[in-house]
Parts: sequence; structure tokens; C-alpha cells
Amino acid sequence: MKLTRCKLGKVLELQRGYDLPSSQMEKGDILVAGSNGVIGYHNEARSNHPCITVGRSGSVGKVHYYEQATWAHNTALFVKDFKGNDPKYLYYFLKNLHLDKMFDKGSSVVPSLDRKVVHSLNVPCHKDIDCQKRIAAILSKIDRKIELNRAINQNLEAMAKQLYDYWFVQFDFPNEDGKPYKSSGSAMVWNEELKREIPQGWSNMSIGDYAPCKSGYAFKSKDFGGKGLPVIKIGNIQENYTLDMTDSQCIDLFNKTLFLAKRYDLVIAMTGATIGKFAISQSNYWVNQRVGRFDLGDRPLSRLGFLFNSLKQEYFREQVFQIACGCAQPNISAEQIDSISILKPNDVILNQFNKLCEPLLELQSENYLQIEELTKQRDELLPLLMNGQVSVNSDLSVYKKRRGKVPSLTLNHVSDIQILQC
Repeated sequence: MKLTRCKLGKVLELQRGYDLPSSQMEKGDILVAGSNGVIGYHNEARSNHPCITVGRSGSVGKVHYYEQATWAHNTALFVKDFKGNDPKYLYYFLKNLHLDKMFDKGSSVVPSLDRKVVHSLNVPCHKDIDCQKRIAAILSKIDRKIELNRAINQNLEAMAKQLYDYWFVQFDFPNEDGKPYKSSGSAMVWNEELKREIPQGWSNMSIGDYAPCKSGYAFKSKDFGGKGLPVIKIGNIQENYTLDMTDSQCIDLFNKTLFLAKRYDLVIAMTGATIGKFAISQSNYWVNQRVGRFDLGDRPLSRLGFLFNSLKQEYFREQVFQIACGCAQPNISAEQIDSISILKPNDVILNQFNKLCEPLLELQSENYLQIEELTKQRDELLPLLMNGQVSVNSDLSVYKKRRGKVPSLTLNHVSDIQILQC
């Protein structure tokens, strides 16, 4: 697996994408690829196939790979000429260059990636096409497992949402005879607080009655380091209800468990433009100030399903914005979150729903942790393969080529991949 150093322009040719305002996108199934992913659909393709894009402006340096026909937008560069190299290898090759780090994040200048500058970079590259394909195959195998886990989790989440909507929006949970409650003509009564009809015997409650919100701790900048437990900040909370703890800071020698988010706890952003976004904690983390933690008790998984799906209803985020909009910067307190009203089913139906959600949430969590492990392994393996520190045999086993650290790559969930040290 001989490495050759050369100008990047000898390995591939980049070209700026094509302008396409959203108002001019025609109905179709062709992806429109922007600087950091799909930004729309069109009825015409303009790029190579497969398509590799690199963010040119906006999300500068972000690399994406598309198997299907694609319109490369002018906010991205795309690989016009693969120059005889394996396209999937070139995708990982570009990712390993970390072109997004070419710019000073503190600069006030809006960054833009110049393809001429990129072409001039002196880079190592594997010239043997079979070697390229083996490297691409082993990394692709990990990525496919990651994407499969994500797809499974999306389906599990959709299943829980569908059940919640059926029981607590349409009110067709099973009645005493096992028939859909509302559709079979069972009694409904008006609830003034919720401004809708609800099943007879049900009521409303505040979020604080079910799971009081606790504010995070005001850690000082000097307390942060690389050891201890990671700290959840607002930026770690994603809009897809997950936490991205990449590059998170840690706190050591701190033992105030009031500010500890356990596995299956729910945390929420309490300030800023994305106020009200929330996520499930998949491990133990400290909670920073302006992040809230819902106290679901000692067994949060057993009560998580109802709260999680209740907060996903549009009215919850609307209530948060309504309370917070009076400030220059949107801001909400734990007490104000606690005061927001939600539906209160009878205990039998509530417990049944939470019980049905438990295995779904548990499997989602296992998949999420597996995604984290596989992502870490892939990110450790990528530079070692691209820099020639480890090699791939024809059977896709990886072996140590030079002395140096080899990451603890077990890849238990990816068949036919193993580390062979020699």
C-alpha cells in the first residue's frame, strides 16, 4: 500500500456547483446538494455520478457523498474528474483532509473555499486502485452500519409517535372492552385548560407534577478540562432529540448529583434561538447552566415515553416561545417550564403507554451508543489508513504496518473486519 505525495489537483478536479435559487427548483426527485447536505429537490441533475461535494461557502469543507443523481449547488464544490481513482476512496480521502479547519473560526471574514487553493495542497494518496477499493470498503461497511442504526431508530421513534397520536391525540386507546375509546362512542368532556375535549375522567397537569425541571450548574471556565464527566451545554442538544457530545468539555472532582443527567433522563435548552429543544441523555453527564433536566425519578426509562412524546407536540414548543418571547434573548426558567399544562390520562392508560415505550426507547439507546462507538472507531481508523499507518488485506482485515498506536478497534458489530498486528 505505497503512498505517493502529490498536488491534490493531480488526484481529482473540483468545480464550483451551479446556481439554483429555491424559487427555481422544479418538482422532481433529483437531490440538490448544498454546502452541508440536501437543501431541496429538482427535476434536473448537474454533477458527476456518483457525486462528491465539498462545502464552498457556509459549511466550508464539509464533505458529502451521493450515489443518486444530484444537482451540485453553487454553495459547494463537486468532484468533476475522479482521474481514474475510486470515487468512494476520494470521499474518505477528502474527509481526512479536514478542509473545514483551514479557516480561523474567530475571524470575522466570511469563509469561502477556493478550489485553486485546494488543488495546490501537497497530500499523500494511495495510487493502487485495488488498495483504494479495500480502504473504501472497510470504512463504508462501518458507515452502512451507522446509517442502518439511524434508520432503525427513526422507525422506532415513529412507532412510538404513532401510538401516542392514536391514544392521546385521537383518544382511541383501548377501552374496557378493548375497543377504540373515542371511535366507539365513549364519553368525552371539555377541558378549559387544554382547550379541547378529552376522555371522561382524564384531566390536565403541569409538567412539574409529572417530572419537575431542574436547572443546571453554573460551572466556571477554569473548571473545564479533559478529564471527568462531559458537560451538556445548549449547543450539544440537537433538534433531532439527540445529544452530540463531540469535543465536549469535562468536569472532574464534582459530586453534586442534583446536576447529573443519567441515562434516559431528558434535558432541555432554556435560552437562545433554539430554546425548547430537548434530547434524551444516553449516559451520565453533568448539566451546565441554562440547560434543564427533567427529574423522572430513579427509573427514568419507566416514565420517559409519555413525557418525551408529550414534549414533541407542537403546543409545547409554542408555549415555551410564548413565555420566553418577552426577553431580548429568549429565556425560560425551570419554574416556568414546570407550569406548562399537559394532558393527564388515567393511571392505567398512562402506565400501559410507558410500558409499551420502554423496549422501543431501550433499543434506540443501544443503537445510539453503538453509533457513538462505531463513529469513534471509524474516525480513529480513517487517518491511520489514509496516512499508511495501517493497511487492509484483500480479505478486509486491517494490520499494523508501522510501529505506533493502533486504536482499540473491535468492530464487534461489523462482520469480517478485524485488527491483525504484525
